[in-house]
Amino acid sequence: MELLTEHRPVNGPVVYGFLRLAGVSAARQTALRASLTEYCRIHELQLSGVFKDRRATTEPSSTAFTGLLDALALPDVYGVIAPALSHLGPKHLAAERTRLIEATGARLLLARRPRIGPGHVPRHRTAQSRFPAPLLLRTES
Repeated sequence: MELLTEHRPVNGPVVYGFLRLAGVSAARQTALRASLTEYCRIHELQLSGVFKDRRATTEPSSTAFTGLLDALALPDVYGVIAPALSHLGPKHLAAERTRLIEATGARLLLARRPRIGPGHVPRHRTAQSRFPAPLLLRTES
């Protein structure tokens, strides 16, 4: 807890981390934990704990995720921080877990934004759409 210019102690919004660590080396685990800590420091969030899912599961109710949902039920919890959406699992599992997190009223924060794939690239206006085609004058024959 740091003192602000008003010299009053202020806690940042409380968040909990979530990491999916199936088959991840110890060095990678340390780096992921450090990335959550740094994100929280930069954004003035209070990282109160990190839940680690060490099994590759396809069910939304793993032990770590159930513990996270229980923590989100505590008063004054702002949200969940994860390095990327993939830490919630494969797409179908991540969608369900996102829904469950949002149902608690908590926010899902991602330290790394999702990549935009070729199917998600916004279509830029081409020269043809920015400039109308020239009018063709009809000549009477």
